[in-house]
Amino acid sequence: MKWFDDDKLHFALGIEDTFVPQTREGERAIDEYELTEHYTHIDTDLALATGVGAEMLRWGVPWHRVAAARGQWDWSWLDRALNRFQQLGLRPIVDLLHYGTPLWLDDQFANPDYPKHIAEFAARFAERYADMATDYTPVNEPMIHALFSGEYAYWPPYRHGPTGLITIAAALAEGFVLTQQAIAGVLGDEATFVHVDAGMRYVGDVDDPEHRETVARLQQQRFLVEDLVTGNVREGHPLLAQLRQGGVTDNHLSWFADNAVQPDVMGVNYYPLHSTEVFEKNVHHGGGFADPRPFRDAGTEGLREVLTTYADRYGAPVMLTETCVTGTVAERISWLDASVACLHELRAEGLPVVGFTWWPLFDMYEWTYRHSTNPRADHLLTMGLFDLVETGSGDLERRRNPVADRFRQLATASALSPTLIRK
Repeated sequence: MKWFDDDKLHFALGIEDTFVPQTREGERAIDEYELTEHYTHIDTDLALATGVGAEMLRWGVPWHRVAAARGQWDWSWLDRALNRFQQLGLRPIVDLLHYGTPLWLDDQFANPDYPKHIAEFAARFAERYADMATDYTPVNEPMIHALFSGEYAYWPPYRHGPTGLITIAAALAEGFVLTQQAIAGVLGDEATFVHVDAGMRYVGDVDDPEHRETVARLQQQRFLVEDLVTGNVREGHPLLAQLRQGGVTDNHLSWFADNAVQPDVMGVNYYPLHSTEVFEKNVHHGGGFADPRPFRDAGTEGLREVLTTYADRYGAPVMLTETCVTGTVAERISWLDASVACLHELRAEGLPVVGFTWWPLFDMYEWTYRHSTNPRADHLLTMGLFDLVETGSGDLERRRNPVADRFRQLATASALSPTLIRK
């Protein structure tokens, strides 16, 4: 029996693991493990997760460090990390790709050999840690990848517009499929695949003629990579014309259909303050960091919608794989309570919700750090169960706050009193 087949709501945490190592004028590398000093604090950081009752940790692998040079592999830090997971009895859900590629991979996701390289990395990782890790997310938030790297020209390889989006989305999808096949080839039935994407919503004047076509496209586009990898882009798919215009051939679409991979668990990332974009009458916003649309706090109403939508669309159990609010301790506890209560209500109504993830375990630094010259402290986001506090020496102390205590209470209560869901 797999962990998600029981009647528990499983509690997980995450450690922010965005890696974009490429630089250019006005843009510095961003490596959240370096910024938060997770590389140094790996042993104690993982113990923090078990200390607050987490059963699982969504945790990313720094591909750009493991394979800093083409054809060379340095597993030393990962050996230490995976051994620590095992010592603690903490279950890793491995984020193999949480943005970013090694520096030697020219054109990054647009490189024609990208799918082959990420699949090789996946196979090597799975072989080395077969006895320590069986749960994998092949690509975290592939549609955010595609937007930031393919439409907004915000991250490498800086493609833009509809064609750029399709180029990156199709490449990520192919790498996704090959990654899952490679891991399954090593682990067989022991492997569990938690697909994860962002729960994007669009509200406001969505029927206004100015926005109607854009909203209709975005409503479908948020599912594009998952539809490709699961073999669900066929004749009649609403984005078929856009894919063909972007250079995806019928042969390539047939390859996706023939090589479809499925989620064991469909993960959805939802942030109540940021996951719902608002269209306003007579106001045009392009979307993304450079030209953002306004957001609406959709609370648990939005959470209910995205979890139900993904469960119905892909026919798999669903997991809330990221959520939090950036704010005071009281605001974080309020959302923690509300979101966990919402998941229990959905389970009682029969929706197969199997997991809850607070993201992140400790504070993180905003992605705007990459486009800034200011010190990391100016980009701190207060999101975690532990505050990041700079000491006089410049070291980052992890300081427990009351959100950690509340998380532990909820996780313990769930373990003792599971809620049955209909299979």
